[in-house]
Amino acid sequence: MKNLKALLVITTLLAGAASAYATSHGSAPMIKEESSKTAPAAAADMAEGEIRKVDMEAKKITIKHGEIKNLDMPGMTMVFQVKDPAMLDKVKAGDKVRFKAEKTGGAIVVTDIQPAN
Repeated sequence: MKNLKALLVITTLLAGAASAYATSHGSAPMIKEESSKTAPAAAADMAEGEIRKVDMEAKKITIKHGEIKNLDMPGMTMVFQVKDPAMLDKVKAGDKVRFKAEKTGGAIVVTDIQPAN
């Protein structure tokens, strides 16, 4: 019986610690109201980058990008999934772009991509 009580206490403490850690590290769920965004605010969510590779078969794109503010991600080169494979038809290696990426189901997915001005 003592072991069961000790196990319950430890489990409760660990669950509380995990919740506190997630909240303090920005992993708490965020609610965004897309309809309330203005055009400049929506444009601010877009990151700048250069297409390094387009993989039509795997439906992925490699982008050397600057900071992605909405994901709190520094600049780097990485492979992204795309929300809509038709986006891949609009770009090629070497293109300068602005794009929006979101974390979806554990993956970072490009949801919008446009030529950079």
